[in-house]
Amino acid sequence: MTSLFGTSSSSTVAMLASRPLPPCSTKSSLPSFSTIPVLLQGRKFYGGIGIPVKKRKSQFHVLVSNVATEISPAQEQARKLASTESQRPVYPFSAIVGQDEMKLCLLLNVIDPKIGGVMIMGDRGTGKSTAVRSLVDLLPEIKVVAGDPYNSDPDDPELMGIEVQEKISKGEELSLMLTKINMVDLPLGATEDRVCGTIDIEKALTEGVKAFEPGLLAKSNRGILYVDEVNLLDDHLVDVLLDSAASGWNTVEREGISISHPARFILIGSGNPEEGELRPQLLDRFGMHAQVGTVKDAELRVKIVEERARFDRNPKEFRESYNAEQEKLQQQISSARSCLSAVTIDHDLRVKISKVCAELNVDGLRGDIVTNRAARALAALKGRDKVTTEDIATVIPNCLRHRLRKDPLESIDSGLLVIEKFYEVFSWGSYSTPFL
Repeated sequence: MTSLFGTSSSSTVAMLASRPLPPCSTKSSLPSFSTIPVLLQGRKFYGGIGIPVKKRKSQFHVLVSNVATEISPAQEQARKLASTESQRPVYPFSAIVGQDEMKLCLLLNVIDPKIGGVMIMGDRGTGKSTAVRSLVDLLPEIKVVAGDPYNSDPDDPELMGIEVQEKISKGEELSLMLTKINMVDLPLGATEDRVCGTIDIEKALTEGVKAFEPGLLAKSNRGILYVDEVNLLDDHLVDVLLDSAASGWNTVEREGISISHPARFILIGSGNPEEGELRPQLLDRFGMHAQVGTVKDAELRVKIVEERARFDRNPKEFRESYNAEQEKLQQQISSARSCLSAVTIDHDLRVKISKVCAELNVDGLRGDIVTNRAARALAALKGRDKVTTEDIATVIPNCLRHRLRKDPLESIDSGLLVIEKFYEVFSWGSYSTPFL
């Protein structure tokens, strides 16, 4: 990634505040929240982050305030607890009937976020949005820097905000806390400023303060960004997602100010193919692709209707009836995440995976990488430390289906083409019936 902020000017300019500042105590390990008048060596400072600016005459004094860390850890925890209690009850993930392919893809992405998300396409009314939102109960806790708006990882520089990196370089002690992985909904009607974050220009003009308000991409860092009906998303928002998904960082350019922050998230999208196709550039950014169909079995359909009626009558009682299954699944996910690094895959299997990708004319190497990651995550979910051929057979259609070049004259499903090639390369005999 290119440099986040340019080189500073050689000249030193001091801009004094129009009013005296209150005395600041240096004893606390937390940053001071009083406004600080700055324009040093051609850089405005936002919460400890140097931002290069063009030298020009200003009609007001520039005071930079840190609007992101004004909430104490205790207040933040209380706010999250209150918001959790006030949330609408979520349908339990383990109560979803059928749709095993979709559920497996979602679980594998929670176990290994580097898989790159999942695109869920299928008929309307098949539980796509319900399944994604039900993941909230299963998401594990992660360690974050308290009060940081970007959920910075204290151990990984790639997932740290610039302000946290500055504190570490100065040897300051960080306040840490555990929090659940965020799930952020991206509405179709969202504006670019709300998604990326923006500079509060009105506050700058009236109070002389340049304050940055983080957007949805900042909130979704190290979490899940869910877009329902993603194939209907406006092109300018698709461009924003492509840029962030490619670099893992979001850069906001507003009124001569440049602010960058980490934006690594699990991208989950759902949609109905009848309502429009997804741009191929964005489709390739999804690690896995799940196809969802309407349940045909009459008994299963009756069971789904009855379960939904029970949930609508008494959501609390319904959720309590699935507590044991939910806790078991949570423990399984937590165990799989902890042992994922120990899972291995033989070199011969890696070669065969790449051979399948090559013979299917898959562009690029994302297909190879995602298939290896998904197979390892599945082995970890099953409690094994070694990937088997069955693991690869289970995940490879979802990893490669959306990466094949489309032939308008081809009537066979792309997932079946992947399975046929898998049987051929892995010498599993002839393929006659769908594997999944």
